[in-house]
Amino acid sequence: MNRTATKLPPGANRILFVKNLNYTITGDDLYDLFGKYGTIRQVRLGNDPKTRGTAFVVFDDVMDAKNALDHLNGFHLQERYIVVLYHMPSRQDAAAAKADIARREEELAQLKKKHDIGESE
Repeated sequence: MNRTATKLPPGANRILFVKNLNYTITGDDLYDLFGKYGTIRQVRLGNDPKTRGTAFVVFDDVMDAKNALDHLNGFHLQERYIVVLYHMPSRQDAAAAKADIARREEELAQLKKKHDIGESE
C-alpha cells in the first residue's frame, strides 16, 4: 500500500504553471513533452499579450505532475529554458470571488425585496 513514501511538497497539485516558453510553441509540443510523465487532462497556452509564453498543464495524477516538475524545470526547449512551477491559486483571488458572491447575493436580496418577490415563487 505504501507508494514509495514520496512526500509531496506543500502546495503540490496536479496543475503545473509553465513560463518562459517560446512564443511559437504549440499545445501538441507541450503534450509531447509533459505526456512522457503521465496522463494529461488539459494544456492551456496563454494567448494574450500578458500571458504569452506561459501555459497550464493539468495532469490526472499529482505524482505525475511532481515527476514532470522535477524533470522539466530548467529544461531547454525551443531555445529557451522553461520554468515549471505548481499552480498556486492566489488567496486574494479566492477572497475576491467570495466577496463578489456575497455582494451579488445581497443585491439579489434587495431586488427581491424591492419587487416583493418571495422565496416560494
